[in-house]
Amino acid sequence: MKKTITNALCSLLLLAPLASSAEILAMVNYESKPNQLPRKEGVAIIDVDPDSVQFGKVINDLPLPSDAVAHHIFYNKDLSKAYITALGKGALRVINMKQKPLKIEDVSIPECQVGEDMVFTTDKKTWYLTCMGSSNVIVGDAQNDKVKQVIAADGKDTFIKYPHGIALNEDIDRIMVTSTVRASDLGDAGETVTIIEASTGKVLSTHKVGGAGSSTVEVVFVPHSNPPIAYVNTMFEGKLWTATWQANQNTFDLKAAYDFADIKQGIPLEIYFNQEHDKLFVTTAKPGALNIFDISQSKTQPQFIKSIPTAGGAHHVVFSPDEKYAIVQNSFLNLPEMDDGSISVIDLQKMEKIHSIDVLKNQGFKPNCIVMMPKWHTDDAH
Repeated sequence: MKKTITNALCSLLLLAPLASSAEILAMVNYESKPNQLPRKEGVAIIDVDPDSVQFGKVINDLPLPSDAVAHHIFYNKDLSKAYITALGKGALRVINMKQKPLKIEDVSIPECQVGEDMVFTTDKKTWYLTCMGSSNVIVGDAQNDKVKQVIAADGKDTFIKYPHGIALNEDIDRIMVTSTVRASDLGDAGETVTIIEASTGKVLSTHKVGGAGSSTVEVVFVPHSNPPIAYVNTMFEGKLWTATWQANQNTFDLKAAYDFADIKQGIPLEIYFNQEHDKLFVTTAKPGALNIFDISQSKTQPQFIKSIPTAGGAHHVVFSPDEKYAIVQNSFLNLPEMDDGSISVIDLQKMEKIHSIDVLKNQGFKPNCIVMMPKWHTDDAH
């Protein structure tokens, strides 16, 4: 009996370190509140696993220039680099994720003002960056991060105005770019998507989406969809649109698919999918929610499932690898009523918010974006 008890205790001791070592790490860039001095920006690595003993704690903190106004974080295709776009000084920075300790390096792109969104080619050779302040799209070499081409157009039928969202579908050699708002004051909202031939950078056409000043913001292709389909959010109009490829005409058919006013939500922002691509997730910043749709039967007619309240400014989302949890970053441009500063943990089985990570909020900081660290990253749409 004594030997049996001893063996059992040894087994428990062996298992204990394994149980306590659970973690899921996410990377979050943050900034001070407006007019808060001294101003601070950085990239915090936070444990977002509710089952971890370190849950909600900052594991690492990388400094950023205080005037960068860092905005979004994007991975290249092999997750070896993380790119940080910025609305302020220096439109782009990069982190070599293979190098330890992690270090943020500047990427010089004088042609780009107010860096926004990025997409990458599957051959790992090229990236595209939207520049809302300079109204152009930068084509970069994904190996050395040098500028290869500047895409800009003006005229009656083809133009790039305040480009923000960008989506790439290499199967049809097309890039879609949204037209959002003037960076200086969030005015003069656009209402179009511009179509670019990806292989050449030629601007092909511009299409109206919604009413005047609808402010098209994010656009994302559904991975592996046939025919190719992208979703587009109109930020000020408050609707979700579909853009379906018409192969016989080499163009997109654009249709309104959902009005967030129906559920008393406004300012739709980011677009995500689960790993099976049969569910669609859209954040709305005001009053702040994660909205879930079923697209298993029809991608052009998403079926609303539920709106889960998070906090003001619901913006970017990451998912645990087992898709049990969705983690939502709540702050949008430090705007009033959309600047909560928390990070919400949602149980996708219970369909409810179960935790709030306030480690940044309690210090007066606002998170601007969240992505999983490479080990836990599963998003194949961005």
